[in-house]
Amino acid sequence: MIVDGGARERAGSERGAMPGQLSRADLLRGLSVAGVATALTACGAGVAAAVPASPPGQDHPNLELIRRYYQAYASGDLGALRRFFAPDISWTIPGHHPLAGTKRGVDEVLAFFGQLARAGFKAETIFLAADRDWVVDLHRGWSTTPAGLDMTWALAFRINAGTIVEAVNFAGDQHAADAFFWRQYPLAALPARLGQA
Repeated sequence: MIVDGGARERAGSERGAMPGQLSRADLLRGLSVAGVATALTACGAGVAAAVPASPPGQDHPNLELIRRYYQAYASGDLGALRRFFAPDISWTIPGHHPLAGTKRGVDEVLAFFGQLARAGFKAETIFLAADRDWVVDLHRGWSTTPAGLDMTWALAFRINAGTIVEAVNFAGDQHAADAFFWRQYPLAALPARLGQA
C-alpha cells in the first residue's frame, strides 16, 4: 500500500486505545487507508491484506497517473482528459440531481465534465492512496461560477493498463451537493422536456 499526503500508518492500539478501536477523530486526522484496513482487520471485518509497498522513494504508478489526471483537469482542457480514460469507462455520481448517475464511455464522462465546467469547478487534492488497481483520493472541490459549493469529496478510481476504467464519486455532504446541482442545472419545462415544445 502506498499512501500520499503525509498521512501516517498506525492502528488505534498504538495510541493506548483498546485494540480494534478506530475513532472518528483518527479518520479526520488522516489515518491512512492502511491504518483503516489494519483496524478493521483487528475488529474482524476481514479486510484483505495489502500488496507490499513499492520500494522507499518510489510511488505506486497509479498515484502518478491520478496526479497527472488532476493536472490535466486543472488546465480546463477537456480534451486533455481523454487520454486518462479507458474507452469503456464508467463514472458514477451518486445523488438525486440532474448530473447524478453512471456515465458510460469517454464521451458521456467528458460531457459530464463539460457541465461541471459551467459551474467553474476546481479541485485540490488532499490525500491519495493506492493499493493494487485502486486509487482512493480525497480532495477539496468547489464551484466558482457561482460560488456556493465547497466541500470534501472522495473518489475511488480503478485503474487498468494505465487508464481509469471506473470512478465512483462520494460527496462529503450529499444533501448540499444535490441542492447546488438542482439550482445550477434545472430541468427544462415539462413540454420541452418531453419533446412537445
